Amino acid sequence: MVIHLYIWAVISSVILSWLIVFNVVNTHNRFISMVSEALYRLTEPVLSLIRRMLPNLGGLDFSPLILILALYSLQRMVDLLTLRVMSF
Repeated sequence: MVIHLYIWAVISSVILSWLIVFNVVNTHNRFISMVSEALYRLTEPVLSLIRRMLPNLGGLDFSPLILILALYSLQRMVDLLTLRVMSF
């Protein structure tokens, strides 16, 4: 459940960053600012680690995609281990 929530936090962070860049939402709005800051603090430590390992691709940032794929893989491993433990 925690992994799924973190995936949604990453997706929300990406979408909110796009909305901010294209001036769809205003960061001077207190609620938007609080949500943006919370999502940034939640996702940026992991995303920055991934960005350090990736080559510079200009304006493209594939770190959220890589993180989501890694989290889905982790979730799959946890599910398989849970099934193994339950079968004993």
